[in-house]
Amino acid sequence: MMAKSERVSFEGSQGAMLDARLELPAGPPRAYALFAHCFSCSKNNLAATRVSKALAEHGIAVLRFDFTGLGASEGDFANTNFSSNVDDLIRAAEFLRDEYEAPSLLVGHSLGGAAVIVAAEKVPGVKAVATIAAPADATNVTRQFAGDVEKIAREGEALVQLEGRPFTIRRQFLDDIAEAKVEDAARALKAALLIAHSPTDATVGIENATRLFVAARHPKSFIGLEGADHLLTRREDADHAARVIAAWAERYLPADPLPEAPDAPPEKNSAVVSETGAGKFLSWAAAGQARFLVDEPEDVGGLDAGPSPFELLSVALAACTTMTLRMYAGHKELELGRITTRVKHAKEEGADVFSRAISVEGEVPAELQDKLVEIASKCPVHRTLERGAQIRTAYEAGSTDA
Repeated sequence: MMAKSERVSFEGSQGAMLDARLELPAGPPRAYALFAHCFSCSKNNLAATRVSKALAEHGIAVLRFDFTGLGASEGDFANTNFSSNVDDLIRAAEFLRDEYEAPSLLVGHSLGGAAVIVAAEKVPGVKAVATIAAPADATNVTRQFAGDVEKIAREGEALVQLEGRPFTIRRQFLDDIAEAKVEDAARALKAALLIAHSPTDATVGIENATRLFVAARHPKSFIGLEGADHLLTRREDADHAARVIAAWAERYLPADPLPEAPDAPPEKNSAVVSETGAGKFLSWAAAGQARFLVDEPEDVGGLDAGPSPFELLSVALAACTTMTLRMYAGHKELELGRITTRVKHAKEEGADVFSRAISVEGEVPAELQDKLVEIASKCPVHRTLERGAQIRTAYEAGSTDA
């Protein structure tokens, strides 16, 4: 499913406006979720963006936001603490409930993972909680500025370096995390829990995952993120965590509001498109092994949740062109780099015009460039569009599905 992102904002627990991104799936969401980022991070770090977008591709809308004083949110970070983060999460859940739908899933990374465990009991309707590299004890976060803890306790505050950036940490922050009871919250958690953790996490050790898992009641699950670091800086690690969380969460969330995609016709070069009942035009398309949504842009009444018919026609011409050029290169034993074809459809003086541009990675001699342009015009879809085609239409009386 093709997801899209919208920028939104809401008032946080301390009155500051918090900047957020709402990742929306194609078509109506099956559920809503909240994502809490790691300590001193932002909503735009790799784990937050990849997991949120993956969930959206599975039909789950996700709100990821910057805690007070971080990222693009307003407020003073020095006046925040673990409890204020939990309160920000509660306000985010209220925003979703008032403007869209109450969240069914909470996801948190690092200290954000501890925060979602604690916040869960105060967010009505939560069915599932997923954590990534979460500490069982919120005081674990002081390891990131261990050399400054004594100064903070003695002088009341200190300017510390976190991920190469300066932050003011005050004594009230230390006092607050000392009172946080993350394991107790996990023990009382009524929602399903997934704990994702790397056994080689050097920031929050794997023993934290063990403590949370032992404390929590069933249903609970664990997934090892072997080889990953604490921040999931490798894209493949973030992608893996995202896919696992998305697949796991489906069991605990409402059924997809869209009907199942139809089966494709068995004949070659055949397709079927069936309305979903959502929106004015949103439909399932099936061809061969592919299933995908098609739609129209919002300016003509659609949800813009999938390619439009003319975009699909442009895809057909582009695909046929690329494939035809690759067949030609194979036949002539040409060492061509990756071929890319771009097609744009427009109306010019009442006529349909497809503008096509082809490119090849690497150096291509001028004479070969001219030959590739010539060969592109020989692709079957190009020829069909130029000469036109006969279309026969029949009504299938009584047909309820394709």
